[in-house]
Amino acid sequence: MNQRELTFRLGLLLTLAWTTTAGAQSLSSFTATYRGGGTSLCSSTYNLRGQEPSASGKYPVFIYTVGTTEPYEHSSALAAVEEMASRGYVAATVEYDNATFGSCSSMTARSKCIYDGSRATSAVGTLCARAKADCSKGIVVAGFSQGSIMAILAKNHDSRVQAAYGLGAGVQYSIYNLRSCVANGNRTLPSSRLRIVNGEQDIFVGPTESSVRSQNTETTGQSCPLATSCFASNNSGWYIIKDIQLGDLNADHCYMRSGGCTGLFLDSTWRTGSAPWSLRTNLDWLKQFTTP
Repeated sequence: MNQRELTFRLGLLLTLAWTTTAGAQSLSSFTATYRGGGTSLCSSTYNLRGQEPSASGKYPVFIYTVGTTEPYEHSSALAAVEEMASRGYVAATVEYDNATFGSCSSMTARSKCIYDGSRATSAVGTLCARAKADCSKGIVVAGFSQGSIMAILAKNHDSRVQAAYGLGAGVQYSIYNLRSCVANGNRTLPSSRLRIVNGEQDIFVGPTESSVRSQNTETTGQSCPLATSCFASNNSGWYIIKDIQLGDLNADHCYMRSGGCTGLFLDSTWRTGSAPWSLRTNLDWLKQFTTP
C-alpha cells in the first residue's frame, strides 16, 4: 500500500469515526460554503464542515482554522469541532486561503474574510445564520500555526469573538515578522482572552525552549522567566510542552500529532488527556467566555 492509499484509507476511517461518535453524543453534522479569500474582495468559495447538538435550542459558536497547506478536514480540526459541539456549540472547521504564509497585511485580509461580522457571506456570518446558532452568546475560536494567527486576529473583525486558543502560535515565523498585528497590545483581542500552547522544539517559533518562551511572552504579555507555564488568574497565558510529555518524545511545531507534521495519528494525551496542553483542557478554558 503506498502513502497516498494509506492517507485515503485513514481519512475514511477518521470520517467514519467522527460520524459515529457524533451520533453517540447526539450531534448532527453539517456542511456549508462561504465567500472568502486573501484580498478585500473575499470573492472565492470555501467550505465549512461542522457539528452541532441535535437537541433543539440556541448555542454559541466555535470556529477552528488549520495551518498552512493543511486540509480543513484534518483530524486535529475534526477533533476540536466534535469536542466543542459536544459542549453545546455550533462548531465548524473552516477552509480558507492557506496555501502560503504572509505578512501582517496578508494575515489580516485572510482573517477578515473569515471573521467579518458585517458580511453575511463570511464564515462567521454563515455560521451565525444557522438556526441553532446564537452569536450573541459569544464566539470562541482556535487554530493551529497560520490558523492560530487567524484566530488571534478574529476579534479585529467581529466584537462577538470572546477568546482564542492558539497551537503553534507566535509573532515571528521564519522571515515573517507579525509583531505589529499579533503581539500583545497590537490587536483587538486582549491577552486576558488568549491562551497559547507551543512545543519546546517548535521550528517556527523556537527552535529552543528559550526562544519559544520569548515568543510566548511577546504574544501574550505574560512573562515567567525559566518557566514552562505562565497563566493568569483566569488561566489565560501560555504553556511550553517538553519532549518527554509526548508519545513520540518530540515537542515540535506539530506536537499534537505522533511523528511530526507528516504524522497520521493524533497524540493520545493531546486528544483525550487532561494535561494543561491537552485539547479538552484548552477547549474547557474557552467555554467560560460564552453563555450557555
